[in-house]
Amino acid sequence: MGEPHDPRGNLVRPYAVTRGRTEPKRNIPIEAVLVASQAAIQEARFAGHDKYRIAVLCERAQSLAEISAYSRLALGVTRVLVADMVTDGLLKLHSAAPKQGFTERMDLLERVLSGLRKL
Repeated sequence: MGEPHDPRGNLVRPYAVTRGRTEPKRNIPIEAVLVASQAAIQEARFAGHDKYRIAVLCERAQSLAEISAYSRLALGVTRVLVADMVTDGLLKLHSAAPKQGFTERMDLLERVLSGLRKL
């Protein structure tokens, strides 16, 4: 059997991954679709393990929520890393959310939920 899991390691890691930052450089909606840019894989190798893993995941279009789930990083941590990668040109942001307001955004989320229920 493997070694017992030490929960203290999980408490430190997210803070270390984002270098203490808790707020992203830009607000990215959870449903936003992200795709790796042409040079993302090569450049992300030098940006750290987590950013490299995100770049590989985004070779196929992924939402912020999917990136968080597949990379097994907390959503807040993923949001900070992804925002950095968008700012650095490693990821292209395609937001499906309307820019108008709360009502339009809720309509979009309801349509997504309805579609998921039909699956």
